[in-house]
Formats: sequence, structure tokens, C-alpha cells
Amino acid sequence: MTNQSLHQYRNFNVLYAGMLIMTMASQIYSFVLPLFIYEWSQSALAMSTMRVMDFAPNVLLGMLAGAVVDRMNRRKMMMWASGIQAVLATILVVLIWLNTLHLWQLYLFGFMLSTVSYTFFNAKNAIVPQLFPRERLTDIQAQFSMLGTVFSVIGPSIAGFLIIWLAYEWLFIIYALCLCLVWGIVFLLDPVPSPESESTQNIWQDMKEGVSELFGNKTLLTPTLAILFINFATSLVIGVLIFYVVDQLGATSKEVGWMFSISAIGGIAGAKGIKLLRKKWTRGAIFYAMLCVDTIILGLFFFAVNWWQLAILLAFRAFTTVNVNIIYLAIRQESTPNHLLGRVAGTSSMLMKLMLPLGLLVSGLWAEYLPIPYIFLISSTIIAFLAIGLSKSSFRTTP
Repeated sequence: MTNQSLHQYRNFNVLYAGMLIMTMASQIYSFVLPLFIYEWSQSALAMSTMRVMDFAPNVLLGMLAGAVVDRMNRRKMMMWASGIQAVLATILVVLIWLNTLHLWQLYLFGFMLSTVSYTFFNAKNAIVPQLFPRERLTDIQAQFSMLGTVFSVIGPSIAGFLIIWLAYEWLFIIYALCLCLVWGIVFLLDPVPSPESESTQNIWQDMKEGVSELFGNKTLLTPTLAILFINFATSLVIGVLIFYVVDQLGATSKEVGWMFSISAIGGIAGAKGIKLLRKKWTRGAIFYAMLCVDTIILGLFFFAVNWWQLAILLAFRAFTTVNVNIIYLAIRQESTPNHLLGRVAGTSSMLMKLMLPLGLLVSGLWAEYLPIPYIFLISSTIIAFLAIGLSKSSFRTTP
């Protein structure tokens, strides 16, 4: 069965189609929104604040969402989450079209869209072990990572091209239509049993159980804490990157699209190359090596003087990031009991993203008053210290 093509599983094809459209929609949304806010406000702080609204639900509601996912049928949860997301996106389109949208409303919609999107992906990750054999989980994560990186090439490229011909309103309409399609596709998944749970437990006890499972799993806890600091370093970069490229390097919207398109080639290489790396090294060793490479790449950001140099560096960073994510998600799914997977995923995601909003706000304030390139050196230093810490950890030998 392990040699069977994943596309011979009907549920995989359905889930793959849904993730394909969802990823495409997310790429368009992520590309257009910062440019929309920049044109509106001309402020790096406003762009960083919107990023905070995107990440805040993971920190504030991650544990609660995980507990809810473990109490409800994962398929039904995906239906509800995708449906609500489609409705919110439609309302946002109407407000933009009527020219009645205010910045604080955009922040609110960003927060709500991120909340239901996070819940949807939590349920998706939890349903995968219910639909497929355990030995296929790493392959499935690699496929979804490949999907994400391929569409991170196609998404910004298409959005960058469309933005030349279409107004922002039409791109938001495309985003809303994609979410409606995802809602319909979820209905095609096979029904799955609801998670087993203690009926006498309240929601707080459920969340406590998820925390205990995560902190009791030393194999999972170490990379979770590592990614917490990786995400903080990353947030310092992503909070100012588009503003830096557009405002200070003078790149056009089309060049920004090309930058992300080129960078995603590294992500594709990472998703394709994980099997080759696994033949030579353990997953822990690969994780550590990616941090060492990342340290060098972020340091080189300081010396980039145009968009195409950043594009090349981002491609190398996409390679390391995809490998780290594939390894982490596979370990989490393999080492966690399925009835606790939603809570462990919610708790670990909350913990990993705990410092993201702080990093985004710091980077936004930094860009307002200080030279941006120096924040790339700070990010590189954080990853360097993390690599030094992991060099003596037993996680490096994790198979």
C-alpha cells in the first residue's frame, strides 16, 4: 500500500483540490492586501498592524480552536469554517466596492478571516490521519507543501499580472469566489467519525489535556520551541519586506510579484528534495542544517540592493522553511494520538506564533524610524543563537 500513488485515494484528490483553490486564494489575498493598504495609508506601521491581525488569532484563540476541533466532527468543522470564511470575504468585497470600508474595519475583517482560516486548517490537519494510512503522512505533507510552494509561484505572478489590468476590488472578488468553491468541495470528502472525548470534561480541561500532551512529548516540544524563535525572526523580516522593496528599493507591483515567484522556486526544490535528504540524514539533522543555512541567508539580506537579489535569497530561504515545516508537521501527526491532535496542533501553533505579533509591531516601528536593513542582521543573529542551542540537543538524532 505504501507504493500506491496518493492520487489513487479519492479523498486525497478531493482534499488536494480544496487546498489547491484555498492556497491560490490565500496567495492572491496575501499579495494584494499589503499593496492595498500601502496605497491607502503609505505607512509601514499600518501594513505591519494588518499582519498582526492575520497572526493574532493563532496566539489568542489557538488552544480554544484546537479544543473545539477535537470535540466536533472534523469534516463538519471544515464545512462551517470554509462557509463562514466565504461569507466574510463577500461582505468585505461589498464594502470595498461601495467605498465604505474604513481601516479599522479592514483590521477587524483580517482578524475574523484569519480566525476561521486557522480553524479550517487545524481541522484539515486533524482529519488527514483519519483519511489516510499513518505511513503516508510524511508523503502527504510533502505533497501539500509542494502545492503551497507551486502556488506561491503562480499566485503572486497571476496577482501581479492581474493588478495591472484589474482594480483591487476585482482581485478581492476572485478571492471570495475561490472560498465559495472550497466550501462546496469539502462536502465531497468521505464522512469520518467524531473524535473520542471525555463527555464529563469541560473546554478548559480539554485545553489542559492538549497542553499536557504537548509538553510531555519531548520529541515534539523541542522543534515547537525552536519554531517559536524562528517565527519571531521571520516576523521581523516579513513585517517590512514589501514596504522595503516598494518604498525604498523602488520595485513595482509586477516586480514584487516576480520576486515572490522566483523565491518560491526554492520552496518547490525543498518539497521535492526532502526524500533525497531523508536518505542521508535523520529528520533532526536536516532540521538543524536548515537553521544553519538560514542564518547565512538572512545575513545576506543586509547586502541586497534590488528586488531580484532579494528574490534569490528568498528562494534559498523558502527551501529551508519548507523542509522545516514538512519535518515538523509529519512528526506532530505521527507522535500525537488522533483524538488529541486538534488540541496539540492548536497549542503548538499558538506557542510557535506567540511572538509573531510582537515581531511584526517591532519591525513596523523600526521601519518608521530606523534603517530597515539592520533588522535583517538581527533576524540572522536570532537564528544563529538558535542553531547553536540545537547543536547540543538530542533532537538532532530524531529519525
